Amino acid sequence: MAHIHQHNNKNIFMNLRILFLSIILLITGILLNYLTEKTLLNDSIIIISMLISGYNIFLSGLKSLLRKHVTINLLITIAAIGALLIGHLEEGASVVVLYNLAELLEDYASDQTRKSIKALLKLKPDVVKILRDDREIETSISDTVPGDLFILKPGDRIPLDGKVIEGYSNVDQSAITGESLPITKRIGNDVFAGSLNLDGYLVARATKMAYESTLSRILNLIEEAEESKSPTETFIDNFSRWYTPTIIILSIFFAIIPTFILKLPLVDWVYRSLVMLVVACPCALAISTPVAMVSAITSASRYGVLVKGGSYIELISKTKVVAFDKTGTLTDGKLSVKEVFGSNQEEIISYAASLETRSEHQIASAIIDKAKNLGIILKEPTNFKSYPGKGVIGRIDEKTICVGNQLLMNDIGIPLELQQNNGTVVYVSKENQLIGKITFTDNIRDEAEPTINALKKRKFKIVMLTGDNQITAGNVANNLELDGYYAQLLPEEKVAVIKSINDKVVMVGDGVNDAPALAVADVGIAMGVIGSDVALETADIALLEDKLDRIPYIIDLSNETMTTIKQNIALSIILKFMIIMLTIPGWISLWLAVGLGDMGLTLFVIINSLKLSKIKPF
Repeated sequence: MAHIHQHNNKNIFMNLRILFLSIILLITGILLNYLTEKTLLNDSIIIISMLISGYNIFLSGLKSLLRKHVTINLLITIAAIGALLIGHLEEGASVVVLYNLAELLEDYASDQTRKSIKALLKLKPDVVKILRDDREIETSISDTVPGDLFILKPGDRIPLDGKVIEGYSNVDQSAITGESLPITKRIGNDVFAGSLNLDGYLVARATKMAYESTLSRILNLIEEAEESKSPTETFIDNFSRWYTPTIIILSIFFAIIPTFILKLPLVDWVYRSLVMLVVACPCALAISTPVAMVSAITSASRYGVLVKGGSYIELISKTKVVAFDKTGTLTDGKLSVKEVFGSNQEEIISYAASLETRSEHQIASAIIDKAKNLGIILKEPTNFKSYPGKGVIGRIDEKTICVGNQLLMNDIGIPLELQQNNGTVVYVSKENQLIGKITFTDNIRDEAEPTINALKKRKFKIVMLTGDNQITAGNVANNLELDGYYAQLLPEEKVAVIKSINDKVVMVGDGVNDAPALAVADVGIAMGVIGSDVALETADIALLEDKLDRIPYIIDLSNETMTTIKQNIALSIILKFMIIMLTIPGWISLWLAVGLGDMGLTLFVIINSLKLSKIKPF
């Protein structure tokens, strides 16, 4: 990849030198003809300018003709040779030089839109510091294997994906995820290739081969996305295939009919047909879509949004509904204690947290966090027993304590009235006497409300799909003022809901649990997938971190991209049609046809497309 970019840069530099030389020769020849008499030497200088600038164009055009393909290069070749034969040397050379300049602008645009990939490539260190037998060894990252220990000093670029086993440091992941603030890394945390270790010393264990790292997969995905084509791009390509030979045929009739039927001057109408041939050249039309798509895809990658191809940029602009998963998407996905009911709330939390130290599920973590916040010292339980799906029982202070749901309470002989299903509830009993209950909540993300409001301003219908109960789902939906919600759904039922929606749908989920719904939606967006192989591979659009504000951003980018493409196509067609109309009475010259109808349009398309990089998350 690095070699390819270096090769492209060399080609651009070489073409620039050739173009500069041909322009100097062309201007010199024209000035000499203007200031002195027209001589063979002056004409030879102009012809040399044409040959230097047009050699590759002519060669490419002739090769395509031998393969029975009609290309843009063939159009320019015909126009240049035709102008030369009828004595318009200056204009024939101008056609080639200006077309070369337009081609150079296209190369520059492609190079500009791929700058984000070049920046990512610079993030890949070639060497890594490995710990072996308590010695630090510097080796190539290609020689490392999962399990190797590598060290990171302040200022080091992280070479591999790994897990921290020693140390504490702040790490800048902005180049990978778009996250502007440093992330604190400690023992047990993951680190990703391409991130920058800021201020601490870390030892990490490699978890993947170098070519399997998150950075490598991101680079591969961006490359694949740029190579894929959207429906509009495919249509333009197909259109150009028959458009170009049609223009050649029309140009021939444009020269023949006025001459042989209307008895008009041959040279004049051959010249005008050459002008029409050049004007109709679909250069700007051909790049109108790919330049915009590549600009959008590479721009999105700078903000941690990986788009799998131009087709998804186009599709998302047609969607009307955004369906969100709840847990881990609109909510934090981490339970916390909401309320404690009972005469002695501290005792209830103390008993529950002490027993739950032997458990590892979310409810246990929430209760223990609550105890820590209250400053409660936990006690060691004895005779501990776990009842999966029900709760736990043990002895604390020589008393039998039960912490669990209604099923466990019923099992130990504490009948409870049928409770309304209003969320997660844990009951606490002491010596077979109910002493209280604890309710839990999954907090709504801080950025959920502004994101929903931003989508509503964009006229989207917002729905929520969740496996949670009706009341919990309803509370979240009401708080966020969603247009609708579907609760207690199994994965296959989420798929059925997506299919039942008449409009085109964007599904936003965590990328693994919601995989079926993400797959069936028109566009599937997986959140927080950094380091997740499954999500990166299956989602249409992958958000490297849990950033809801990227949803309105990618919609805005999609809409602006399609608007830009329509502007590019419309102006290309309208301006070329106008110039062709001015060609009939002979008001347009060859050099003006190229300068305005080809190079000028190409420059507009490029500038108009590159502005997409200015769009940022709100």
